[in-house]
This record gives sequence, structure tokens and C-alpha cells, in this order.
Amino acid sequence: MERVIVIGCPGAGKSTFARALHQATGLPLCYLDRIWHKPDRTEISPEEFDAALSNILKQPRWIIDGNYLRTMEMRLERCDTVFLLDYPLELCLESAAARIGTAREDMPWVETEFDPEFRSWIEDFPKTQLPRMNELLAAFREKTTIIRFHSRQEAAAWLAEWEQARKGEHE
Repeated sequence: MERVIVIGCPGAGKSTFARALHQATGLPLCYLDRIWHKPDRTEISPEEFDAALSNILKQPRWIIDGNYLRTMEMRLERCDTVFLLDYPLELCLESAAARIGTAREDMPWVETEFDPEFRSWIEDFPKTQLPRMNELLAAFREKTTIIRFHSRQEAAAWLAEWEQARKGEHE
């Protein structure tokens, strides 16, 4: 596990899981939202984004947090492990609403409201994004380890087991 992507519905906790994985592995962590979004709430161009992503992908080790479906295939070609946080929609909506007003290291600003457009993006995710993600993952299942969690408890248990197994290797 040297090149990892963490994907899933907005509000699932991708950044939280990616941070925990970063702390456990020491792999460098990159948030795609930090690349795409500027502090003034505008975005960089797709070409600038692709160039920045290409620079990350050239590195030998990384965790990349974020969906950005347009560039997912590019990341899947280089990664060895995918974590898909496939959580219930209601949990994702609740989590996205709960983080309003909280500073986050994965975003360059503090959200002040639950933007209706963002809420719709989350509500539509199972129909508009997840099917394509599943197609891409199926295409890469032979060369990539794909780990799908259906609850935060599953993710936490996996991480605890992984850390325990790693400790056992070093004892």
C-alpha cells in the first residue's frame, strides 16, 4: 500500500479516513479539494488541476483524497489501493450539514451554509456518480486492491486491524 485513493459520497468522511490512514502509514496526503478550490471560492482551470495532479501521481507514495470523476481513471492507473466509503446517503447528508462553520484542512475556506446545490450533488451522488465509479473500479479490480466500507465502524475496524497487524510485523 504505497499509492492510495480515497473516494465516496461527499460527507462520507473521506478526508477524516484519509488523515487517519496518513497518520498510520506516513504516506503523503493530498486533498484534491485543496488543489481545485481557491480561498476566494473560485476554482483553478481543469488544465492547472490536471498538471498538479500529474505531479502528485509521479511521486512514488501518496494518499489522494477526493472523487473528481473526470480524473479518476488517471488515478486508478497509478494507485495500488482504493478505499470506497459507500455509506448511506442520510449519513452523508447529516455529516455535510454538521461540518458547516468548521475549519477543515481539506478545504481552503469555512462553509457558512449548507449550499442547496451541494446538497443536491450529495442527494444525486448514488445515481450520477456511484455507477460510473463502480464501472471504473470493476475495470481496475485485477490490478488494484479495492476495499469498500459500508459504515464508519467497518472503516475504523479495518484501520485498527491493519495497525495491529503492522505492529505484529515489527515485534
